[in-house]
Amino acid sequence: MLAMQKKLADVEHDITYYAKDGRLTGEPDGKRYRWRDMIDRCKQLGRPLTEEEAEEFRVE
Repeated sequence: MLAMQKKLADVEHDITYYAKDGRLTGEPDGKRYRWRDMIDRCKQLGRPLTEEEAEEFRVE
């Protein structure tokens, strides 16, 4: 149990190290999607969408 608590502290340190500028993701690519519809489709399929399937939900 003690090892788990020590590991959690290390994870918190890693997050603060990599999130120095407040972002945990890469730069946006400018694409916009209908996220709720995408999530519903993922639940129906039981797997993540492919790039081609995701393009169906893209907002122009």
